[in-house]
Amino acid sequence: MTRIADRLNAVRARIERACTLAGRDAGTVALLAVSKTFDADAVREAAAAGQRAFGENYVQEALAKQAMLRDLRLEWHFIGPIQSNKTRDIAAHFDWAHGIDRLKIAQRLSDQRPYDLPPLDVCVQVNVSGEASKSGCTPDAAPALCRAVAALPRLRLRGLMAIPAPITPGTDARAPFRLLRVLFESLKAEGLALDTISAGMSEDLEAAIMEGSTMVRIGTAIFGSRTRASDDVDSRA
Repeated sequence: MTRIADRLNAVRARIERACTLAGRDAGTVALLAVSKTFDADAVREAAAAGQRAFGENYVQEALAKQAMLRDLRLEWHFIGPIQSNKTRDIAAHFDWAHGIDRLKIAQRLSDQRPYDLPPLDVCVQVNVSGEASKSGCTPDAAPALCRAVAALPRLRLRGLMAIPAPITPGTDARAPFRLLRVLFESLKAEGLALDTISAGMSEDLEAAIMEGSTMVRIGTAIFGSRTRASDDVDSRA
């Protein structure tokens, strides 16, 4: 097996162990391989090991990889902050967008989603740790934003996404994920058809799964350390 295949298997084993501890079926947690900054060959290697969903946050880099991997049936997720001038490409070339934190961005994605494609699956990003450097709406603002996004015709609101602050000694690693889960459950209770909690990265996937995450975004633990720094807030994936 290749190194990427070995790492994928190790991550899958971590997910399975965490699900066992949480009393959950491992099939309830999807693995999103965060391939940003890694080349098309690395994605192809992961695909050969059975991985199908990949996360990117540099639009032009992602489009180039998609062109080189056109022969593979892959699922592409845009996971970074979404700028207004990037919405058209995201709407046209991705299956998911995880970083919606403003209605303006959601409206642009809906308006620009091609009609020959199914509605774009999206998650509203919530700033669960209150960090000024992080994107995401506040937990208090999330319900109104979710209701507005769910009403847009060319989007399908799937759930919530979060990037908690890094784990530090003496803190409750599960607390921010618990906040996200409680918010998710309250939105479902009011009638929104949500099925996705996009949370958990290489360093904290276990804490996220214990608190109900249904999709973990893993980069370093699969592909290794990045050779160039990311300029977004999800660089720890």
